[in-house]
Formats: sequence, structure tokens, C-alpha cells
Amino acid sequence: MLKHILKLFVELTGNRFVSSILANFTASKYSKFLVPVFASVYKLKQEEMREPLPTYGSLKALFTRQLKEEVRPVDLTKATAVSPVDGVVNDYGSIQNGTAISVKGKTLSIDELLGSKDKATPYHGGSYIVLYLSPQHYHRIHSPVDGKIMNSYSLGGKSYPVNKLGLKYGNRPLSTNYRRISEVNTEFGYCAVVKVGALNVNSIHLTYKDTNMVKGQEMAYFSFGSTVILLFESPLDTELAIGHEIKVGERIGLMA
Repeated sequence: MLKHILKLFVELTGNRFVSSILANFTASKYSKFLVPVFASVYKLKQEEMREPLPTYGSLKALFTRQLKEEVRPVDLTKATAVSPVDGVVNDYGSIQNGTAISVKGKTLSIDELLGSKDKATPYHGGSYIVLYLSPQHYHRIHSPVDGKIMNSYSLGGKSYPVNKLGLKYGNRPLSTNYRRISEVNTEFGYCAVVKVGALNVNSIHLTYKDTNMVKGQEMAYFSFGSTVILLFESPLDTELAIGHEIKVGERIGLMA
């Protein structure tokens, strides 16, 4: 019973009050007793963690855990873009129909996602990838490319679930939820890393100090599972499959 309550607790809530309670509880020492339960329910690979499980003093500490460096090798091939997260490929494709793309059968406006038509226009003719992080995934976000962050900004207010139910029944959560956008200028054009919040606590935290990014370098972390949308100004040659599990540093495609 405790396992089922825990899963419901962390996976689906769009209410600001409930989200606040959830955030405060998971950050408190009182949630520590749930750390081994969470690790068991979600089958976390403890051998990959930088610290032993008993050292995590709260669920939030476990959610935002760091990994041993050697467990996520980065593909350093020059033209390769790599996954910024551990997650599941929700969708990918070309941005051909104006600035609209389809995610899980629903239309997503790049204009709305980035905040304006002017910001979206450069990505017309490029590529997109949507990566979903569930609660068991490693929650830190890394740069998918080498380059310099030229633009960083936030949009949106409330954040609703971005899991299957949230995408099916929610009101365009990927493009209206609170989100933090980092645009990286690369040798192959711009890459937008759009970090989408999943709860009303807007749990996206930037960690980079230098705007010069190296592929695989940490950029940010989520306090809860969420979604990262990548937009590429140039077409991306990729062999991804929808539903495929991918890890930080693995190749997601070649930039032209």
C-alpha cells in the first residue's frame, strides 16, 4: 500500500497547494524514511550513485542525486548531439509545417513554446526531440552540444503534469507550463534546450556558471520528473525510436 501511495504522491498533481506541500515534505528530513522505499519502488541503480543510499537525507536529495562520472560516457564526435538527460524519447522529427510540431498526436506551437514567432522562426526547417523524465530517472540536465549560451529566459506560470495523462488531458502543458529556455550557439547553428516544469513548484534549477558549454557539462536539474525539448536550427540526422530509453551522453543525432 505504501508503495502505491508513494507513486501517486510523486507522479501526478497539478494543484498549487498540493504541489507546495509535496515540495516542502520531500525537502524535509521527515521524508528520509521514504528514501529506501523510493529506491525500491523505482528500482534505482544504486551502484551508479555518487553517494551511498543511506547518506541521502530527504527524497529531494535523492531526486537530485549526482552520478559517478564514469557511468555516463559522452560521445565527443564533433558533429554529434548527445542526450542531455536520462529519459524516454516521447517524439522527434522535422519542423516543417510552419513552426508547429506534433507530440503524442497533439500539435505543439514552437511560437508558444519559445514565447514569440521571432524566437521560433530560426528553427523552421530544423529538428526537434522531446525527452520525458519519469520519477526514477536521473534528474540532472547536461549540455547536448558544444557552444555558448547566448540567451536564457523563463516563461509560464503554473505547471501541470507532463506524463501520459497530463499530455492527454492537460491544456497544452509542454508549451504553457513554467519553462526555462537556454539557447546555445554552436558551429552548426542554434540549439534550444527547453526545460519544462512538471509541478506548480516550478522545480527547475540552473547550475552552470560559465556560458561556454562543453558537451555533457551539467546545466541544470529538476526537483521532480519532467520533460526536456530540444530544438535544432539545422536538420538532425537521427535514428531514434519513439519510446526508446536514452542516457546522458549517448548520441541522439548528427548535426549538419
